[in-house]
Amino acid sequence: QVQLVESGGGLVQPGGSLRLSCTASGSIFSVDAMAWYRQAPGKQRELVADISSSGRTNYIDSLKGRFTISRANAKNTVNLQMNSLKPEDTAVYYCSAAVRTTTFVLRNYWGQGTQVTVSS
Repeated sequence: QVQLVESGGGLVQPGGSLRLSCTASGSIFSVDAMAWYRQAPGKQRELVADISSSGRTNYIDSLKGRFTISRANAKNTVNLQMNSLKPEDTAVYYCSAAVRTTTFVLRNYWGQGTQVTVSS
């Protein structure tokens, strides 16, 4: 089995910063693309950013310049640095990873989500 565990969410004032981390563990042979999604109350889950195993990144246009995704392949970890946070960034943030298990099955896994609240 494979587990994704997120950390780093919380309450922050507008203009502040948070750093989210997500680590994949378990029966892992390799980890391909990793990504962060978010879901605000009453809205659909949306892709925030993703990063390939080679480090190529992709962001939704509205977040470019404020959010930065990175990964540490040796640790099967993906991070999301969030700066200049706005109240509209409030959401549950989910980590996702395409994992090839030790039985060479490739499938997508999700973390449990971490709450980010931006409020004064």
